Amino acid sequence: MNEIKVTVLGSDGVGKSECVYRKRLSVDGRQVNLELYDSCSQACEGKSTLNDQIHWADGFIVVYDISDRSSFLTAKAIVHLIRDLHLGSAKRDVNSPVFLVGNKQDLCHMREVQREEAQSLAAEFHCQFYELSAAEHSQEVALIFSKVVQNAGMGVKARERRRRPSGSKSMAKLINNVFGKRRKSV
Repeated sequence: MNEIKVTVLGSDGVGKSECVYRKRLSVDGRQVNLELYDSCSQACEGKSTLNDQIHWADGFIVVYDISDRSSFLTAKAIVHLIRDLHLGSAKRDVNSPVFLVGNKQDLCHMREVQREEAQSLAAEFHCQFYELSAAEHSQEVALIFSKVVQNAGMGVKARERRRRPSGSKSMAKLINNVFGKRRKSV
């Protein structure tokens, strides 16, 4: 059974809380265990660092508040860090899916972050972009989670195809290398 790990990152107050959720579900006809880490940016005792969270996850949802420019700047820094860490990581042969999500669309009259600016950031870093109101559009939130899980699952599947041969094949190769035709007769 495969495991898919997704983390939600961003500033405090953009619709997140410090929790880990676990659920078994079917993705593309395969049973997977989903672990969803919803972080908070406050210092919490025993809380993992941002780098640890990024290395842990297979997919990311980076959330900002459209009515708070500083939350967008935090989201931008997180997206940069994700791409920097994953491009240099041997664990990640495939780009992990990153979803940039502008929350609190219901506060558009207080907008500080233009949609075009966020779309430009998403395009630059190959992220999927959404803008919504989590308080008013729970179906859209569910759709985003479904898409990130599906995309992360494709990345996990691709990494599994590139894995080294199973134990018995590796052992056979080792035995051939040690006892194979390289022995010289006396």
